Amino acid sequence: MKIIIKHIVLDYNGTIAKDGILKDDAKRLLTLLAQKYTLHVVTADTFGSVKNELKDFDLHVKVLESDNHTLEKEAYVDELNASECAAVGNGNNDIKMLKKAVIGICIIGDEGCSSKTLLASDIVCKSISEALELFIYSQRLRATLRV
Repeated sequence: MKIIIKHIVLDYNGTIAKDGILKDDAKRLLTLLAQKYTLHVVTADTFGSVKNELKDFDLHVKVLESDNHTLEKEAYVDELNASECAAVGNGNNDIKMLKKAVIGICIIGDEGCSSKTLLASDIVCKSISEALELFIYSQRLRATLRV
């Protein structure tokens, strides 16, 4: 089965940001990926910084509004067409989003990750750089997901 990714949906804090600040290694990679994919950041925006931090990037920002962020993230991926989405996250509220997307990637970054999220993912990476580079060097994705 050939997988064609059009959208990459990213959690913010703990995934591409630390303490509300976009990680330096994510900045370069987001710029590169925006040339090929439609990028989305879905976040509770715990630190209130996401819109300012991402204002110079070609991507969509969704600040979560409901009482159930887990379901809201899942619904967001579903609305984009989950079969064309990769999702990247690290927390409990990312589980359904990672399961819904055709490729779910868990990041074990500065905040660590939820063990439940790790088990719900297709791929586990040690950093956001490693995860985003999978979409730049797609042979890595093929090698990891080969059956």
